[in-house]
Amino acid sequence: MSILIILGMIGAPQIILIIAVVLLLFGGRKIPELMKGLGSGIKEFKNATKEEENPSNLDKDKKA
Repeated sequence: MSILIILGMIGAPQIILIIAVVLLLFGGRKIPELMKGLGSGIKEFKNATKEEENPSNLDKDKKA
């Protein structure tokens, strides 16, 4: 319940402040690289969870 209260307090001014701080820390050139790395990490995580759900597919892939 307390998480919902905290999330409810985040508004447009807070988001703008967070974006400004990120720009100051990393600069405009580094942000696309960071997002690309984050996206590839999420993709790898999803693939790993799919492999865990269907271990029989791994056996078929290894034999082929």
